[in-house]
Amino acid sequence: MTEKRWWVVCWLSLGMVIAYIDRVNLTSAMPELGKMLALDEEQRGMALSAFFWTYTIGQIPAGMLVDRYGVRLLYTAGIVLWSLASMATIAVGGLGALIATRLIVGLGESVVTSSSLRYIRAHFAEKERGFAVGVYMTGTKIGPAVGLPLAGFLVVQYGWQAMFLMMGIGSLLWLGPWLGWVKSSDPAAVPALPSSAGGADSVSLGEALKSRVMWGIIIGTYCYMYFVYYCMTWMPQYFQKTHGMSIKDSNWFGGVSFGGMAAVAAIGGWVADRMIARGAEPIFVRRLFTVAGFLLAAMQTLSVFTDSKELMIGLTVASLCGLGLATANYWALTQTLMPGAVPVAVQNTAANLAGIVAPWLTGWMVKQTGSFDAPIKAVGIWLLLGVFAYLVMVRRPASAVPAAAPPTVAA
Repeated sequence: MTEKRWWVVCWLSLGMVIAYIDRVNLTSAMPELGKMLALDEEQRGMALSAFFWTYTIGQIPAGMLVDRYGVRLLYTAGIVLWSLASMATIAVGGLGALIATRLIVGLGESVVTSSSLRYIRAHFAEKERGFAVGVYMTGTKIGPAVGLPLAGFLVVQYGWQAMFLMMGIGSLLWLGPWLGWVKSSDPAAVPALPSSAGGADSVSLGEALKSRVMWGIIIGTYCYMYFVYYCMTWMPQYFQKTHGMSIKDSNWFGGVSFGGMAAVAAIGGWVADRMIARGAEPIFVRRLFTVAGFLLAAMQTLSVFTDSKELMIGLTVASLCGLGLATANYWALTQTLMPGAVPVAVQNTAANLAGIVAPWLTGWMVKQTGSFDAPIKAVGIWLLLGVFAYLVMVRRPASAVPAAAPPTVAA
C-alpha cells in the first residue's frame, strides 16, 4: 500500500493534467472558433471565463460531498461529466452554446482538488506531504505546459472540432486505473470523521469561515491564481499580439513557462519537507516558500518598463517558474492548519474566483487600452497583496479550529 499511494498520487497528478488540458483547450481553439462565431475581445474573455463560474460555485458543495461520500465516487462522476461536455463543444453554434458547454465542464471539474488533497492527507504524514502535494500539483502546470502546445498542434493539423473530440475521449481512459487502485474501502473513499465528533478529519464550513487564517488563505490564493489564470487564458495571445508570434510559437513559450513551474513546484515541496523532517517548524517553512514564490512572480511586472522583446519574454517565463516555490507549500500549509476537504474547497473557491475575473478583466483592459501593460501591472498588485496576506494573516492556527491530527497513513 505504501508504494501504491505514490502511484495514486502520480495518477491524480495525471488527472489534474487532463483537467487542465480540458480547461485550456478553448484558449488554443479561440482564434478560429472566435472568428467563426464573430466574437469580439470582450465576448472571447467571457467565454474563456465561463468555465470558472460553475467551477467556483461548485467548490464548497463538492468539498462537502467529498467528505460525506469519499473521493472514489465523486471523482468518477466528475470526469465523466466534464469529458462529455468538452466533446459537445464541437456542436456549438453561438456564444450561448459555447458558454453552456464550459459551464458543464466547470461543474464536472469542481470535485478534482478536494478529492485529490483529501487522498493525500489520508495517506501522507506532514514530513512527506509537501512533496506529495508538489507531485500532485505538477499536474496543474504540466496540464497547461502540455495542453497549450498539444491543443495548438491538433487545431493546426486537424481543426478545433477534432481537437475537442480527441481530448474528451482521451480523458475517459483515466478511469480504469483509478477505479482499480482506489477501492471503496480506501480511507479517502469513506466518509470523513467531522471535528464535532471528536476527530480531526474534517473542519466544518462554519469553523473555517470564522478563522482569520482561512481568510488570509482566501486572499492569498486568489492573488496566486489570478496570475496563473491570466497566463493560462491570455499569455499566448499576449505573445501573439505584442511580439508577433505564431500560435505554435506562443503556445510553446506558454508550455515552457508552465513546465518550469511544475519542476520548481515539486522541488520546492521536497526541499520544504526535508527542512521540516530535520526539525524546522512546518508553518514557518511553508510560509517562507509561499512568500518567496509570490515575490519572484511579481517580477513579471518589470516587463512593462523595458522595450527589449527578449527581456519581456524572459521575465514572463521566469516569473511563472518562480511562483512554483509557492505551489506545493501553500496548499500543504492549508492541510496543516485546517484538515478536511471543506477548507480545500473554500481555498479552491477563492482560486477560481480569480479564474472568473482574470480572463474577463484582462480582455476588458486590452480592449480599452489596446495593450497588455495594464493587465500586467494588475498582476503585480495582486501578487503583492498575496504577500501581505501570508505574512500578516496566515500565521498560526485559529483558536476556533482544532489542531490537525496525524492523517491515516496506510501501511
